[in-house]
Amino acid sequence: MSTRPLPVLSAPRVLFLGFLILSIDGYDMFTLGTVGPALLAYAPWGATAATLGTLAAVTGLGMPIGSTLAGWLSDRTGRRLPIVVAVGLISMAMLLAAIAPNVVVFGIARFATGVAIGGLSPLVAALVSDHAPPPSRTLYLAVAYAAYGAGGAGSAFLGAVLLTHTHFQWLFLPGLLPLLLLSPLWRVLPAGRPVVDPARASGEAMSAPGPGELFAVPLRRATLLLWAAAFLSLALIYSTSTWLPTVLLRNGYAMTSALQFTAAFILGASLGSIGLALLADRGHLRAVTVGGFAAAAVVLALLPFAREQSTLVVLLLCALAGVGSLAGQALVVACMVDLYPARLRGTAIGFGQGFAGSARSSGPRTLR
Repeated sequence: MSTRPLPVLSAPRVLFLGFLILSIDGYDMFTLGTVGPALLAYAPWGATAATLGTLAAVTGLGMPIGSTLAGWLSDRTGRRLPIVVAVGLISMAMLLAAIAPNVVVFGIARFATGVAIGGLSPLVAALVSDHAPPPSRTLYLAVAYAAYGAGGAGSAFLGAVLLTHTHFQWLFLPGLLPLLLLSPLWRVLPAGRPVVDPARASGEAMSAPGPGELFAVPLRRATLLLWAAAFLSLALIYSTSTWLPTVLLRNGYAMTSALQFTAAFILGASLGSIGLALLADRGHLRAVTVGGFAAAAVVLALLPFAREQSTLVVLLLCALAGVGSLAGQALVVACMVDLYPARLRGTAIGFGQGFAGSARSSGPRTLR
């Protein structure tokens, strides 16, 4: 199949669609952490901290499958079909989680959720990158990935409002809302493979891409480094999103306060990623990416010592931790977009995030 030019879509329109999709992704990603304390307190399931860690790991097991398959498929068939399939899958998985009669069925639902979450991230990144103006590409990616924060904050706020008097499984029902997007996405998104970057057209082959190209001599070293950065970024995000409410609860904070701190972490990440992207688009992408991770390490090291500080100080530290962690994922993806040609973009992001997805399954499973 030869590469065909895509129908012209305005960059803001594509960004809006990408933001909607990833806000759904963010809600689903953070909901397990939001309901974690309530799930542990639900006597009929007899869940323990090890159970919560296993559920997070099961979600992670599905992510590499979704990332690699969706990214590779999108470069061969176009972005539309895999995006629509992944959006439909995530709704069905959230419905199953909402009605699961036991922890085993709930775990199956989380595995399916992981497949969909893993697939949507590289798909949206590739879609937004295809249409974003090159001088502002990092900013467009950062805005799209800020949707994770919006969705995650929605999960935390709903948890703060509902978990004190409703069953925790009710928080999974908003995952059905993406079904309303299926028809608009099918009508609006282009069906063809991505157009080749004009600046690189003379050097790009027109054949269907394959993952082996990621390890060709000019790209091998950069591919390995970016995969390592993506792995560490997602390990930080998933361990924090899964355990932050539970850790804060066990350190004496009320459920509402713990979820407020989680919301601060997520919103800080969303707003901070946009600020970092503005610097990155001025030619400082690598420096900003490294600096963001360094800031996250420092703030997370200070956070355990902030228990005696005011609520405002803890909220600020949580927000700064989010800036350096969740924002780092968008910057790593921006580095991938900057490195690989358009026809290989979905494959590169998908396999990179697929490798990184193992961070969740290999991350901390218990809390003592």
